[in-house]
Amino acid sequence: MSAARLQGLDSTAAQQVVATAQALGMGRADQAEAQLRPALTSYPNHPEVLRLHAGTLSLRGNHAGAIAAMQRALELRPIDALYHNTFATVLGNSGDFDGAIRALRRACELDPGLGTAWFNLGVMLTRCVRNEEAVDALQRAVELAPDNMDARALLGDLLRMQGNPEDSAIEYRKVLAQRPQTGMAWWGLADLRTGALAPDDIERMRAALRDHRASDGDRIAIGFALARALDESGHYAESLEELKRANAIARLRQHWDARAFSSLVDAIDQAFTPPPAPASDADLGREVLFIVGLPRSGTTLVEQILASHSQVEGAGELPDLSLIVNEESRRRGKPLPRWVGEARPEDWQRLGERYLERTAYWQRRRPRFTDKLPGNWMYIGAIRAMLPGAHVVVCRRDPLETCFSCYRQLLPGGSEFSRTPEDLAAFWRDFDRSANRFAALHPSHVYQHRYEAMLAEPEASIRKLLDACGLPFEQGTLRFHETDREVRSPSATQVRRPLQTDTAHAERYGELLDPLRISLGMPVFGV
Repeated sequence: MSAARLQGLDSTAAQQVVATAQALGMGRADQAEAQLRPALTSYPNHPEVLRLHAGTLSLRGNHAGAIAAMQRALELRPIDALYHNTFATVLGNSGDFDGAIRALRRACELDPGLGTAWFNLGVMLTRCVRNEEAVDALQRAVELAPDNMDARALLGDLLRMQGNPEDSAIEYRKVLAQRPQTGMAWWGLADLRTGALAPDDIERMRAALRDHRASDGDRIAIGFALARALDESGHYAESLEELKRANAIARLRQHWDARAFSSLVDAIDQAFTPPPAPASDADLGREVLFIVGLPRSGTTLVEQILASHSQVEGAGELPDLSLIVNEESRRRGKPLPRWVGEARPEDWQRLGERYLERTAYWQRRRPRFTDKLPGNWMYIGAIRAMLPGAHVVVCRRDPLETCFSCYRQLLPGGSEFSRTPEDLAAFWRDFDRSANRFAALHPSHVYQHRYEAMLAEPEASIRKLLDACGLPFEQGTLRFHETDREVRSPSATQVRRPLQTDTAHAERYGELLDPLRISLGMPVFGV
């Protein structure tokens, strides 16, 4: 931290600020909050204190407070590239990816040599499925900071998305050769699902977990990778222990309030029951096929099948729907459930047109496209109002298998519900309740696709899926694994293989998963 940013603080407060920055770098919200509290009391309007306060609030999930604090800090230091970089982080954590990208481009403009900003720009562009731009930003980050192993690991991820697992593994190994405690490189190898981990990697990962240079983020990712390796070698109890440790570290960063989330889901569902008068153009959005559900429920497989149809472009997990809803909430000064009753058909028409404008890129080659962001199940009511011509496919898989798969997977930010059996079960119930409601309200446009039914009768299930989406049957959809396209999800390697019928995993763990079974209201193992 530069001395210039500490100007105006006494020596004690300066030490507190430095300690806070170190705690934030490790992702330790409690420690950062405690370190900063005295300085925040004594210097509430100091820009560096405000910047770190914004970081702490963001880590806590208080996005509105974090944005306000960072805006005040930027008023005091408007041409500091690091401040724009922090503002971007705060905006990105709040879901405003477009705002984050603008802030990061400003940071790179102010200081073209700030490698952190180029790396964060690559991350945000990746989240927005702007992968070509992301590669350019990440390459710039690596040029400026060759030892930025996180940037190199993300480049490996992009290679995996493009269907190059061998090249991806080579990149991960290069990272680990230089920095063996890089968690995302270990997880990248584990998530290739192609036997990329060697037998001696288990001990190497255990050594990396003991490395004092490993951050909490590294330990979380290594823990998930080690659990995957132990699972593949049949050590199920040890695998589960590593998952518990990794999820416990992650939960210290940000707690999940299951009760508050359930209340939000209920409020949104009630706001759209009965359905409001939708956009006046009944065909608006007919080109869009939304695919929703819990992570690990088969959403990527459904998208791969649909993207194998001559009329459909597979766009992946687009952030646009929630961004538009959040834009409207900010414009109205109130959250989604509270303004639905005020919206008129012309408002829904405007929002639907805004969505189609944002996603025009995916309409260039084929007449229809998929939007596969799993969490959009919360917005089915809004989809039906904004885009009455769109179809929604709700992906369902056995709840135990789905929840356990979420628990085992290092999911992206915003998936804090996956840290404990109790939170996972509560999240699944929220999804189940909401999806059933909207499928009943909109039977012609909301179709519930069942993973196990497709495993049992692939062709019959695929025919039903296509019919529900208003698509004629094509033989190519049965050979979905032959479709050459970029896949941007953890299931990238799986959907490039023929349909697997041995994907059930929970039974191998037997009674070890009884806490999850009990939370889901299911009988314990063997009963």
